[in-house]
Amino acid sequence: MPSVTFADIEAAKLRIADYVRISDIVSSSLLNSWLGHEVFFKTECLQHTGAFKIRGALNTLLHAREQNRTIKRVVASSSGNHAQAVAYAASLFNIPATIYSAQNISSIKAAATRSYGAELRLFSLREEADDAVSGAAKEPDTLWIPPFNHPDVIAGQGTVAAEIFAQTNDVNALFMPCGGGGLASGSMLAARQLSPETNVIACEPLAGNDAAQSLRLGSIQRLQAPAKTLADGAATPAVGEYTYPLIKQLNGFYEVDEVQIAYWTQWLQHLLKLHIEPTSAMSMHGVVNYLAKQTKPQRVVVILSGGNIDVQKMQQIWHDDHLLKTPALPLNPQASVI
Repeated sequence: MPSVTFADIEAAKLRIADYVRISDIVSSSLLNSWLGHEVFFKTECLQHTGAFKIRGALNTLLHAREQNRTIKRVVASSSGNHAQAVAYAASLFNIPATIYSAQNISSIKAAATRSYGAELRLFSLREEADDAVSGAAKEPDTLWIPPFNHPDVIAGQGTVAAEIFAQTNDVNALFMPCGGGGLASGSMLAARQLSPETNVIACEPLAGNDAAQSLRLGSIQRLQAPAKTLADGAATPAVGEYTYPLIKQLNGFYEVDEVQIAYWTQWLQHLLKLHIEPTSAMSMHGVVNYLAKQTKPQRVVVILSGGNIDVQKMQQIWHDDHLLKTPALPLNPQASVI
């Protein structure tokens, strides 16, 4: 099994440069005053297709083209943001794309996927969609772009962290969500090379904590049922054989309950004036628990991985008013899984 290296991230950064935005880093002075530390946000929610996923999808497609592969069709399975990314990437080169997904895909993500010209095939369960794409990938001249478990995808996602360390310095900790682990894996590789002193910490919904279970038990664990969580971008059933060895090298890993996911989604949307997915906001639970244990002022960066939310999800997020409780560091901070 080929390994992923920082050289792959460097190559990916050059490869996708003409197609992706260098997203800005923003902050909230009010949040910083409440927490007593500097918290910055990498706005991948403003990326093309509204999420970081375009990086991995484009890198995989462009690398295959560099290798002179004949590509007559692109296929992928995804719950949403990866679907849009693959559809968009394929449309740039007029390549037909077919996306396989579970029927519970976000309506806005499904509509966006189709708007980029992709065919969307829906199945009752995510596992059925994954089986279908595996079969489709065996057809001649077909390129399969997995959502996370592929060296080129991991390298592409690692360009987010590589940009962060070019945009700012003295980063004590870098936070991101973990679904299948592509972003966390790429971020870890970039940080180890560019800023070895930076702690790299991931967060996952407690309701879909396959990665946390895998880290605790020492082997890849798979969810027994589809995860029911606001953080649908991190509702993958299992991490992959490429990502698991890399996320084991993270400095911390937090599980986040649904109340905290809704709480931080509301507050980040309010403070940053950005449309932020619950999957992105979830990382703030890890941030406050990490900061509560620190004895010196910290400078941390949170990757806002996406900003695609449909009306139904917004109604769930705002069912209760969490803005009545001002953000603060917990008196009894949660310990990370690792």
